[in-house]
Amino acid sequence: MMVGCIRQQGTDEQYEKFGKRAENFEITGAYAQTELGHGTFLRGLETRADFDRKTDEFVLNTPTITSYKWWPGGLGHAANYCVVVANLYIDNDPKGVAMFMVQLRDEKTHMPLPGIDVGDIGKKMGFAGVNNGYLGLKNVRIPRTNMLMRHAQVLPDGTYVKSPASVLAYFTMVFVRCLIVRNNSTMLSMASTIATRYSAVRRQSPINPKEPEPQIIDHVTQQMKLFPEIATSIAYRLSSTKLWQLYDQTAEDIKCGEFGRLPEMHALACSLKALCSRDSANGVERLRLACGGHGYLASAQLANLYSAATAACTYEGENTVLLLQVGRFLMKSCRMLMAGKPLVPTISYLQDAIKVNGLEKWTGSWQNILQALQIATAHKIRITFENLTARLKAGQTEAEAANNTGIEYTQAAELHGTCFVAATFLEEVTGPNAKNRSPALNKVLENLLELFLVNTAMKYMHEILRVANISDMELRALQTRLEDVLKALRPDAVAICDGFDFHDRNLKSTLGSYDGNVYERIFEEAKKSPLNKKPVPDVIYTHLQPFMKAKM
Repeated sequence: MMVGCIRQQGTDEQYEKFGKRAENFEITGAYAQTELGHGTFLRGLETRADFDRKTDEFVLNTPTITSYKWWPGGLGHAANYCVVVANLYIDNDPKGVAMFMVQLRDEKTHMPLPGIDVGDIGKKMGFAGVNNGYLGLKNVRIPRTNMLMRHAQVLPDGTYVKSPASVLAYFTMVFVRCLIVRNNSTMLSMASTIATRYSAVRRQSPINPKEPEPQIIDHVTQQMKLFPEIATSIAYRLSSTKLWQLYDQTAEDIKCGEFGRLPEMHALACSLKALCSRDSANGVERLRLACGGHGYLASAQLANLYSAATAACTYEGENTVLLLQVGRFLMKSCRMLMAGKPLVPTISYLQDAIKVNGLEKWTGSWQNILQALQIATAHKIRITFENLTARLKAGQTEAEAANNTGIEYTQAAELHGTCFVAATFLEEVTGPNAKNRSPALNKVLENLLELFLVNTAMKYMHEILRVANISDMELRALQTRLEDVLKALRPDAVAICDGFDFHDRNLKSTLGSYDGNVYERIFEEAKKSPLNKKPVPDVIYTHLQPFMKAKM
């Protein structure tokens, strides 16, 4: 993250000076943005950097306990440099958020430099190997040229050159949100692999009383726990690829001085980060429960996957806050549409969908399901906009009206993100790329798409029914399709997970190993426990026996 920030926010000279050293591990770095008292609301950061003309330096301070940097990975003890995100002041006049390269420790002794208060924040729910740290700054002076100045600059005389687009300061966070979508979709596919392989080994609860216990993957309720998560992980993986393509294009546009797609990129990264982190965290937990009691074992690895997946729900932008930002983007898009202005590609479906009163006819085809989702999303956006407008007309300020419409903002944002994921999955399976795959693989992908779209339609049926006339018989048909596609995927489920190509050393799971020797591996891991090194642990003699012999 630090290297990416220097590359995007720093000049070429600064990248040569700091970025390459970090890339080559000549220095160790961290990205210090979040504070003890401030997270997603960057404009509220209390860390300040005051420019001193006399010395051509910035003076950095964390004036309160809540302004201490808190949470940056690697900051506690590993990093000797970091990018500090602070509010810039010139003659006590705030200029907005800027980024500064700050040396924290001596490169030879690794001792903290004067004015630096740095350390580890302590134990967390997970990420035991990540040295999350705190950082306090007291009158720490750095050269003016240590401010990352690709977009905004402070000249030697104190003149401030404003960035051509203020949101460029947040582009590093957009990069990391793209990364989170990729990482969390991977975590969900890892958990799917573990739970699916285990379900093919575990036998329990005869379906017919006189028959042997079947593999639990043969129970349709177990299939409903496993297969939707496999499909969801693939859907987000494909969306991640498309998100990266848009990011790369936006980055190239920025180099050419074009900033028109930044709001679209920001909104899409926010929505996918929020949805993917939420769905992957919920999905990993559902898969852990699908493994019964053994899923609770640390050696199953599902607990570690869950702690990693759920952490992403709050870092790099808390999910509700991100959905609210997407909601504001949708309201702006609605205003643009009403003014007759063109919409950016990822929201262009709104141009047609918002004009219709409802879905013309429900057929249940894949394209029809997507269209129903888009019209339902447009309907939700329109209602949200109408309620926002009504509050404004009633005398509420823009901020008050937005706050009071916040629930609908997040609902509209969730639907918008879901439309993108569904459209991406549909395009991949039925579009030009299908010609490059074998018919057999296409059939498997079609089954996965069928499951994803039918399951998504049922999940958001309360929204779809507001814009579509769907009979009870048609709803029953969706349930039948769901059950049929689960059966169709059953023979391929383990092979699909094998296709994710996770090596045993990466899964590190007794339940999800490639050879399927679940019980042998569980027992072997139990034997390795330090508590089993002696037949009688010392604590029995030092504590339990004296306690039992004592007179109470």
